[in-house]
Amino acid sequence: MTDAPAPLDEPDIDRRLRGPVRIVGAGLLGASIGLALREKGVDVALDDVSPAALALAVDYGAGRRPADDDAPELVVVAVPPDVVATVVERELGAFPDAVVTDVASVKSGPLAALRASGADVSRYIGSHPMAGRERSGPTAARADLFVGQPWVIAGHDGVSYQRAAVVEDLALDVGATVVPMDPESHDLAVAYVSHTPQLVSTLMAARLRDAPDGSLGLAGGGVRDVTRIAASDPGLWVQIIGANAERIRPVLADLRDDLDRVLAALDDPHGQGSPRAIAEAIAAGNRGVERLPGKHGTTKRFARVVVLVDDTPGQIAALLTFIGEIGINLEDMRLEHSPGAQIGIVEVSVVPEQEQRLVEELEGRGWRIAAAWA
Repeated sequence: MTDAPAPLDEPDIDRRLRGPVRIVGAGLLGASIGLALREKGVDVALDDVSPAALALAVDYGAGRRPADDDAPELVVVAVPPDVVATVVERELGAFPDAVVTDVASVKSGPLAALRASGADVSRYIGSHPMAGRERSGPTAARADLFVGQPWVIAGHDGVSYQRAAVVEDLALDVGATVVPMDPESHDLAVAYVSHTPQLVSTLMAARLRDAPDGSLGLAGGGVRDVTRIAASDPGLWVQIIGANAERIRPVLADLRDDLDRVLAALDDPHGQGSPRAIAEAIAAGNRGVERLPGKHGTTKRFARVVVLVDDTPGQIAALLTFIGEIGINLEDMRLEHSPGAQIGIVEVSVVPEQEQRLVEELEGRGWRIAAAWA
């Protein structure tokens, strides 16, 4: 006798949330959370001030429309930063048995505003998934957006561990890695790793407006890496930067001081002290990069090997398959196209002790190596 087929909506035995979960805001983050939870069998109710955004998110399978008798265990507020506190306060009042979290990129401001309003912060805990895309809206949503990414849970002394656990369950159910931080530490951290880099990338990209027409055809990995995040929504970033201005400004001021020293050196690049000033600026950057965690959170530096591949279908897949077959583990990979040539550039990162063997194996199989360095 065979077992009867399981119903389509049978809960995932690995999930932590019971549900239902209410998500307010059907943009990229809200819809992505909905898609990830629906894959786990969690009942998700979506809401949005935009009927079009709500209809799209529902059509894409991120959840259902809200019902009058909804009684969520968790409410996720995924709205623009300037209305987070207002919406969180409303949801706390509307659902007195639910824990409410938000996924905005600044955590101190909403908590302070909620406390000032007298809201019940014993059921509120802010959080922040460190994930996103250059595109926005429900059509850009992905169920795997948070897999392997940090998800900060910004605890405070007004919420109990038991209440906060449901937000940790959310992060784990969508595949993220939980990072506990207090709101102030979180906001200082994102000033360094997200908000200031956004401004630096944007300001550098703005300088390209003045570049001679022919020079942009020479653009390679360097300028593309620096300006990758510059194509961002101005309206959203005005809100984010304004909400975290007091922590971003000191970082930018230090950057300005460094830039002033380099500018002074460039006034007479061969004069006494100028080469040293430039070298020290570059060396300081080296030390900063070394602190960035790599794969699995380590700070170990990797060797990089640049391979030239023909710009034809299947070449990159063949390269990666071969590297796997010889038993070398990739730590990172970057793709680039060579302007004006039918050549692709694949930069792979491996542990330094594997570099020489990788180069020898690739050359032995006929792959062209453009560069290798640790």
